[in-house]
Parts: sequence; structure tokens; C-alpha cells
Amino acid sequence: MSSSDCDSERSPLLAASTSSRDSKTLADSIDGALESTPLLSTSNTTPRYNGERDDPDRASLASAGAFHSGDAESPAGSTKKSTRWPSIIAALVLMVLAASIAIGAFFVPAAVEEYAKESIVIEPTNLALESITTDGVRARIQANFRLDATRVKNVHVRRVGQFTTWLAKELATEETRVKVYWIDHDNMLLGTAGLPPLTITIANGHNTELDIVADLAPGDADTIRTIANQFLAGKMDTIRVRGTTDVTVKTRFNIPLGTHAVSETMEFEGKELPPLPSYNITGLNFEERPLPGGDKEGMAADVTITSFNPYPIAFDVPSLKFEVLVPGCKKHGPAISVATAVSDVIALRPEADVAVTAHSIVEELPEPLTRPCPGGTMSPLDKLFEAYLAGQPASVLVRGQKEQGGEAPGWIGDIISSVTVPVPLPQQSFDDLIRNFSLMDVSLSLPDPLADPDDLDSNPKVSGTIVALAALPSELNIGLNVSHVQAKADVFYHSRKLGELEIDEKASSIQIEGGPGEENLIEITSRVHDTPLKVTDDDVLTDVIQALLFGDVNVILDISALVDVGVHTILGQFVVKGVPAEGRIPLKPLGNDLLGSMQPQVGNLEVVDTSPVSISLQASVNLTNPTPYAAYIPWVSIHILNNATVLGEARAKRLTIKRGVNTNLKVTAVWRPSLEEEDGQQIGRDLISQYISGYNTTVTLKIHPGTIPSKPELGKALSKLNFTLPMPRLNVPGDNEGGRHDGNGSANDTAPHFIRGASFHVFSSTATFTLASPFSRNTIYIEHINATALYNHTEEIGRIKYDSPFGCPPGVSTTPRLPVDWSLDSVGRDKLKEALGGRLKLDAKATVKVRIGSWTETLWYIGRGIGASVRL
Repeated sequence: MSSSDCDSERSPLLAASTSSRDSKTLADSIDGALESTPLLSTSNTTPRYNGERDDPDRASLASAGAFHSGDAESPAGSTKKSTRWPSIIAALVLMVLAASIAIGAFFVPAAVEEYAKESIVIEPTNLALESITTDGVRARIQANFRLDATRVKNVHVRRVGQFTTWLAKELATEETRVKVYWIDHDNMLLGTAGLPPLTITIANGHNTELDIVADLAPGDADTIRTIANQFLAGKMDTIRVRGTTDVTVKTRFNIPLGTHAVSETMEFEGKELPPLPSYNITGLNFEERPLPGGDKEGMAADVTITSFNPYPIAFDVPSLKFEVLVPGCKKHGPAISVATAVSDVIALRPEADVAVTAHSIVEELPEPLTRPCPGGTMSPLDKLFEAYLAGQPASVLVRGQKEQGGEAPGWIGDIISSVTVPVPLPQQSFDDLIRNFSLMDVSLSLPDPLADPDDLDSNPKVSGTIVALAALPSELNIGLNVSHVQAKADVFYHSRKLGELEIDEKASSIQIEGGPGEENLIEITSRVHDTPLKVTDDDVLTDVIQALLFGDVNVILDISALVDVGVHTILGQFVVKGVPAEGRIPLKPLGNDLLGSMQPQVGNLEVVDTSPVSISLQASVNLTNPTPYAAYIPWVSIHILNNATVLGEARAKRLTIKRGVNTNLKVTAVWRPSLEEEDGQQIGRDLISQYISGYNTTVTLKIHPGTIPSKPELGKALSKLNFTLPMPRLNVPGDNEGGRHDGNGSANDTAPHFIRGASFHVFSSTATFTLASPFSRNTIYIEHINATALYNHTEEIGRIKYDSPFGCPPGVSTTPRLPVDWSLDSVGRDKLKEALGGRLKLDAKATVKVRIGSWTETLWYIGRGIGASVRL
């Protein structure tokens, strides 16, 4: 009698009823929590390799439950559980037992078959792999078998079944071979199981302890690969299998009951299939290790994965070989093999953690792994690193090798070589990868005035030495040498974006080994030269410069970047792209009196061009740069102001300002006060007059939109900043020879003195003056002079009026004899007589018209403490 003759394929042999919709398969009737959990479900209490733990949830893992064929609402109150793969094995083995009972009662087949389906109770107690054979595995199945009449709902069926099984007492089967087929794929063979002869007690309530050693053999490898790939891809909604066998049955009195064909169909929903086991990576280590049979070294990787086995299953898996691959350029294209991994023997024990340790060694990186993909710049290795460093899911692929060697039989290689499993890399945060980031020996370059606005040269440039201190993962124990860095960095000030830096420079590195309990570090040094700073917010740059000039605390710039790091390892040279880096660059303030502390001195002053209303000057400037920064100025223009009036313009080009003392800095200036209408001329005239008279004079330097022609917006933003400084001191001939004197006769006057001395000739009523010109090549012409000589600041001695032009050449020179009109009735005349043949200190007030080239100006002059000799 075959169950296929009585029931449909969807009506299991051991179902509680004959209804095709309500019947349950033997595997569906598993009542123990052990069969409601994946075969390798992970214990969440297992610590990860980084020390973290998941919350334990072992409460759902119970000891072995009872297999039964009763309805979900049986008196026993059993709870419906999900079908699991171990249940399939038990079902295929034990369906023979149920069929034997039904066959034994041949005289009341229908009632006895129904009784057997509803009353049978099977409780698996252990499943272990005795050994791995050349064509499969030898498994030992231990279970308790009994019939429980209370599970039968129909009273008449219960009575007939109890009576019949009481008469029969026992049934025995001969050696049986069960074949399992995959119905949905042309009945492909999944596997076979060879069962030994069995003897069971079928009287109600009597327990039979089964101890079966069965030979299990896998079927077609392509079939298993198809199932595995669909399962891993999440495309398996249902799976239908059919088990077939021929069962030979006899009674306890050896009365043969014939051989009967038995066929049973079972269907599993996708949600009932066990998921991939969860696991924790509890150990990971990379180190340099000698390659077998040679003097070279490779990068070895050791990984330990821990999972939890909640089932009463025990066996040892021999050492296996696997291939480690990285996804290629195309999502569904061929993967790239990078290494071979060998696992240690895996000891699987019931309800215990399972540790899987594998070892691999990489000799070199294959060329397709580092070669850019077609149509792009990213290689497969770049894509893997990019996803991993960004905290996105990143996986490598693991596939078994076909040729295993060692103790593993060939059929294992046939199966595992046809299945590729993605292994996600452990995710971790790289937010604090860069521990310190600094920029030293900073120098700045202003934009090129001739560059187009979109050209990189139209931006200010930064040079300096970048020093970054990065933490290395504790698992990485190999030599690293950083040879190149490329980065796009955003620069912020007070959380406001200042601009962008693009760095592409060579680099060097030094590894720093940490002590016990300390992390390993790597110090990366790179010299950047003329790296453009693309200013995105001119107002933020203005705030930064203002804080540097007038603040007294460090100015902190925040850097956020993705860095491509060129790394040289034992495997060769490759680039790790997209490493997140964040750092802070402290800039020291320049001091509240930067321009004053520079102590500028102007020398080699010469006139290079004149007009009736303007004069162009060129000079060499000496100054001291007290800041830790250097600067390069390709071209700059700054307005010169006094009393809020623009008097002229200072210019410089190709100017390099280094730290410390700077000499012979070439600058030019255009003096044109008429730019600010009539008031400008008077303000300019008074400023020069005050300066040559030794007054404390100041000018204001102001940036304007034309300061940086290629960046007028930047100049406009910086025009908010004004710099007021004393008029620079002119190097006048004789200043360093003690020829300067103030009104008290001391030699500590720092103002320039253009009149070095005077000689009065009493009888001829003339006077000559010794003049010092600040110009190195040009002659100053004095076209008119109206001067008064004073004693003790108020007592008039004489007047000079002279309208004949005379020249004052470069250096020190003497004027012609100028006529003097003595004041005969003043106290000064008596003092003049007393000083006859000696010297007398006089003051002077004068109005002088001077000419240089085409430019003329009328100035006033007030001098004190002029040493005058009195002669007859």
C-alpha cells in the first residue's frame, strides 16, 4: 500500500488528517525548540573581536522537543514550530516507521493508517556524524518512538488502532534506501539515505529507543549549487521535495507483510527555511610571514569566527580549503581571486559555541584588482576600500576549492566549490582615525594678478609641512610606508566654510609602536608647495585675517577631507582611496602692532616718473618679519591714506617675505593726492611738510577691489581692514654718522634731518646750508625759498628770500650763498655776535617750492636745533 495511492503529494504520510490543506508533514510537527532555530544560529553573547557583545537571547533555545503528527491544537498543547533541515532527515528516516505500522494492519488499512498518522510521537535526542565517507557521511540518529492513542480524535479509529497494535506488538523493517528529489527542478536528486533494519514496539504508550546509523550521500552537485545560490540570493519562496523508498515489513513472528512502495511529498515556505547562521568575528590579525619554500614574505591573515550551535548535533569538519575573492568591476561579473584560505578542524558540539579559524597568505595583489575599471578611475580594490571606510556594507567572497586534498573526500570539494558565500567585513568607525593634524612652516602667496578668474593661479596659495598622526588598527601588524597623499579638503573657521584645498604631494611616514595597552601610530609627513586655497567665502577670510592681525589667541581652522593615500607594503604599491581625515590647524596671531614691529626702513629712493600732479617713486625696503609665516606676493596694490583721504598707491610685485630680517624689498609708490579733489592736495602737502619737519606722521594702508585684480570680490571684502602705521623712515645720508640732532642737542632723534647744518657770514649777510637728499639718483630743485631763522624758538635773527632755482643733488650738498636780511633790533642779533667764530643752535621756519622732473609742490618746513657756525 503506497501513501501516494491514498493521499495527494501535499498530504504527508504522517499528517494528522487526510485533508490536503490541513495535513502537516512530519517535519512540520516538530514540537521542540531545537528544531525551530537555524542549524548554526549564533549566540549573541559571544564577544566580537573588538570586545563588543550583543544582547543574549538564549531563552528561545530549549532542549529537544517531541516530533509528532498531531494537529497544532492537540490536547498536548504543542506549539507550531518552523521546519528545519534536521527535521527533513528525521522525517525521511522515520516515515518508514509510520508506513510500517499502517502496512502491518493490512486487514483494517484505512483506520490503522489514520491511527498511525495521529498517534505517532518521535522525539529526536541526538544527531551526530560518525564519519565522513568517500561518497557521503555516516550519521548516528538517536530518538524515542511511541504511539500515543490520546492524540487520535476519532473514537472508533482510536479503538481499532489500539486493538490492532496490541495484537501486533512489534513491526520490523529490512534495510531500506530513501531517495529525496527536488520536485520544482525536474525531480533532481538531492540525496540518498541508507537505513539499517529497524524493530519498533507499536503498542500504545510503549517507548522504543532508536539508535540508527545511516549512510547519507549527497546528490547531484549542480542541483545543490542551484538551491544554495537561490537561497543565498533570497529568491527561494518555497521548496518541494519528495522522498521515495521501498519498505519490506514483517511482524514479530517473522510473518512477511510484503514490500511496499512509499512516497512522501513535503513543501517548505521560504520563511521556514533556516537563514544563514549569524556569527561574530572574534579574532583578526594581519602580519608579514615567510612564504613556503622561498625567501620572500607575504601578508598572512588569521581570522576566527564564532557562532552557536543550539541543536543536539555533534560532528567534526575536516580542514578545508577555500578561495577568497573580491567583487570585480561589474556587479554580476567574475570575482577576482586574491588568496587561498585553509580552515582548522571544526568541532561542532551540541548547544555550544563553534569556533572556526582560517589562515591565508597573500603573495601579491593581482593586477586586475588594482587596475581601474573600464570607463572610470576606481579599481575593484578602490571600491572595496571606499565602501569599507565610509561605513557602508562591504563584503569579500568565499568559495570552496574543488581539489581539497588531505582527509576531505572529493564530494565535499564538488559541493563547496559550486557555492560562493559573501562575508561582510566588520564595520567600525574611522571618525577618530586621524589623531593630530598640523601645518608647519607656513608661507602664503597672493593670487596672480594676470590669471583668469577660473584659473587656479587666481587663488591664494599655501605652502608648508603637513604632519598627521594616524592610528593603525590593532589587527594590522605589517610594515606600511606612505609615499603619496592626495586630498580634497574643506577648510572651516567657526563652522563657516572658508575655502577648499587640493593637495597632491609626495609623503613619507614613520610607524610608532605603542606599548602594552597602547595603539600603534603612523606619522605621515608631506611638504605642500603652492597649493591653491580656493576661497569660497570672502567674508570668512576677512574674519580670519582680522583675528590674526588684532587677536591675541590662536586662530583655529578646521579641516575635513577625504584622502587618497599611496601605500607601499610587502604586497607592493597601491592607493587607499577615501580615507576620512579631520584635523585642526592652529595659526598664531600676528600681534596687535604687526606693521610697527616690522620697523620698515626705506632706502635707495628714486623717482621713476613724474607729471604735473603726480610722482612715481621706487625704493628698497628693509623690514623684520616677526611672525612664523612667510609670504610671496606676485603683485599687489594698496591705497595710501591720511585723514581718510587717498593720497596715492603702493605697489609691489614678485615680493618674497621670509621669516626674520628682509632686505632690499623693491616697492613702488605713486603720489597723486589730486585723486581726492582739492582737499587731497592740501592733505598731501601737509603730510610731506610734517614728515620732512620731523613730526610723528602716520599713513593708513587700505586694500581695495583692485588690490588683487583677478579677485576683485576678495579685495572688496578685505577692504574692511585698515592698517595704520608710522611713515617709514628714510635713510638719509649722514644719519648713521651722528649728524642728526634734536633741539636739546641729543643724538637719539629718529626723524630724518634734511638740513645738516648752516653757516652765517655776518659781513656779507649771506648764509649757506648743508642739505642731505634722500634720493639716490634724482636732483631736487628748489625754485623758491622764504625762510626765517630763530633763536630759542621765538627770537628772529634774519630772513632769507630767494627766487633763483638751485639744485640739491643726491647725497650731501651745499647751497649757494643765500642773502640774509638781519633783524637788527632783536635779541637774536646779540646772540649772533656772541657766537661769532663759534656755533649757535638755531630754529627755522620756511616755505619752499620744490621741483622734481615735471612735478612741483610748495611745502612748509619747521626745523629745530640746527647747528649753525657764525663767521665774519
